[in-house]
Amino acid sequence: MANKGTCKAKDCSKEVIGKGYCRKHYRLWKAGEMPKARYSTCTFEACHKRRFRGSLCEEHFQAKRGGAAAAPAEAGAAPAAAPAS
Repeated sequence: MANKGTCKAKDCSKEVIGKGYCRKHYRLWKAGEMPKARYSTCTFEACHKRRFRGSLCEEHFQAKRGGAAAAPAEAGAAPAAAPAS
């Protein structure tokens, strides 16, 4: 197998395995932790999930909207029984 070159990450001279990165930096790139991320990530603090709508991941979008996450809890509650007369 021919040498593909060296990793394009700063100060790294390991052999490339994919997308121009060595094994370590390729894993970090896939996790969204490199300067040029694999995909756009959620802008909520310390969240590295893929964007869903606008600038948020699905979880943070639903929490901000207050919709689907709260509705199933209310729907699952049993209705109050009518008193027998």
